Amino acid sequence: MKIKFLFLLVLISSIAFSQDKTTAPAFKKRVLESTEVDFLASYYNQDGSRSAVSGGIGSEKLTDIASNIVVAMPLNDDDVLTIDLGISAYSSASSSNINPFNSTGASSSGGPSGTPWQASSGASKSDQLVSIVANYSHSSDSRNFIWNTDVSFSNEYDYTSVGFGGGIATLFNEKNTELSLKANVYLDQWRPIYPTELDEYSKYGANFLNQGYFNGVSVLDQNGQATTNYLPSAFQTVSGVNRNSYSASVGFSQVLTKKLQFSIFFDILQQQGLLSSPYHRIYFADKANYYIGQAQYINNYESSTNSGVYKLADDIERLPDSRFKVPVGARLNYYINERFILRTYYRFYSDNWDIQSHTATIELPIKLSDRFTVFPMYRYYTQTASKYYAPYETHLSTERYYTSDADLATFDANQYGFGINYTDIFTGTKIWKFGLKTIDFRFNHYERSDNLNANIGTIAFKFVMQ
Repeated sequence: MKIKFLFLLVLISSIAFSQDKTTAPAFKKRVLESTEVDFLASYYNQDGSRSAVSGGIGSEKLTDIASNIVVAMPLNDDDVLTIDLGISAYSSASSSNINPFNSTGASSSGGPSGTPWQASSGASKSDQLVSIVANYSHSSDSRNFIWNTDVSFSNEYDYTSVGFGGGIATLFNEKNTELSLKANVYLDQWRPIYPTELDEYSKYGANFLNQGYFNGVSVLDQNGQATTNYLPSAFQTVSGVNRNSYSASVGFSQVLTKKLQFSIFFDILQQQGLLSSPYHRIYFADKANYYIGQAQYINNYESSTNSGVYKLADDIERLPDSRFKVPVGARLNYYINERFILRTYYRFYSDNWDIQSHTATIELPIKLSDRFTVFPMYRYYTQTASKYYAPYETHLSTERYYTSDADLATFDANQYGFGINYTDIFTGTKIWKFGLKTIDFRFNHYERSDNLNANIGTIAFKFVMQ
């Protein structure tokens, strides 16, 4: 496989350089005339009832606010440097239940309690992600060959990622045809955090209920009786904390007529390392159940009316340390007339965890005037389940791999949205030395067949230095 990729890279490079041997024009237009700055902001919220942190049931409420500043700077006629700085902050009922007992605290009157249906006040309730990407691109004199390279870094409470990559693209057939090749590597590292009960077990061993956080706390059996039998002996801390991802992509784009354009892509992705999430609980069907909290809620534990008891985990999610993914996709854009453009997209995805999915998207930009364009859109998605997935409390302790993360289950999803784009042709509105070029607003509503619902709104401003 590596030999084939190397051959393809050499082939594309050969085509590109042969294209570029043409004499440079006496006057060439700059790739980017002046510095452009994009300000982007988004708001996302979701709710559902299949939290992976709580083993496949419980609240999935989450809100996220994100913003990005993207600065593209022409270094000369041929070279452009782009810097993308982003930050997002989220609050999550699901992740707060890594420690569900912080809502009262182990030392409080009556002892600790929690529920998968409400957020805890633990430190894991919220987090921030900071990221930065730098991209450098160079275009040949003929503008028929482009190469780029990029580096990236992101960090949050329990995860750090460093990435690098690059690509080449060649245009020929009077720039009606484009062939591209990209490759990226991401070297990530976990700082694992575990569900509270398992973390305490890892610190103190079999006697953990008499030490640390749970010292003096009553553990209840299925009948609501105090017991000392809870022992999550299947749990061991993860042995490796790295996750490495490698990807290669080949793309082909063709202008067929004045009105019709299509493109296809083919990706290969390989992941290695810790691919499970250390804070996702697992409950085994062949193990007894144990709880902390108020006994009267045990019998309706799986109902959202449970407001005072939390089940103790048997183990954490376990998944293989490698995953191979192959997405293949295509786009078809058709210019109907001066007011309407049809944009379509399809992708097929398959991996060696037995997930297969289909994605189809249609968007219809409608040009209302020289300045305003609106675009309704619809997206459909469907996937099969991973062979390692099973719902809440149906895995067996004899299995090697297990997850109750609904993202790896069978489901269908529908997404409905619209957008509004404003273009200031003459960049008349100015802030300091920057003229406003475009404003782009989008809103999408997402519905999944497992009752997960989400909304996302984004707004983007593009300014050009004058």
